[in-house]
Amino acid sequence: MLRYTLMRLGVFAGCLVVVWGLVYSGVAPRGLGDSNGLWVVLLALLVSAPISFVVLRKERDRASERIVRRVERAKANLDANRTQEDAADDTARAQGQAQTS
Repeated sequence: MLRYTLMRLGVFAGCLVVVWGLVYSGVAPRGLGDSNGLWVVLLALLVSAPISFVVLRKERDRASERIVRRVERAKANLDANRTQEDAADDTARAQGQAQTS
């Protein structure tokens, strides 16, 4: 997951540099009033999103597979703990009923 995040940040940084160059060279509009910095960042986000979606598809799939495995492992651990608790509760109830009888 960290690798995907760093790759995504790299794509954004590259787009930020390109957009900044285009805005300051006059090819792209400069925004309204004093919004130039925010304009450059938003435009870079808008450009980097589809690029990341296409270019980082394989890495995103790998990251999602890792997340799915972690979630499945956590669910299995919760089920195992729940089963142990149920067994302990059943044993305690059986012992309590045997002592009262």
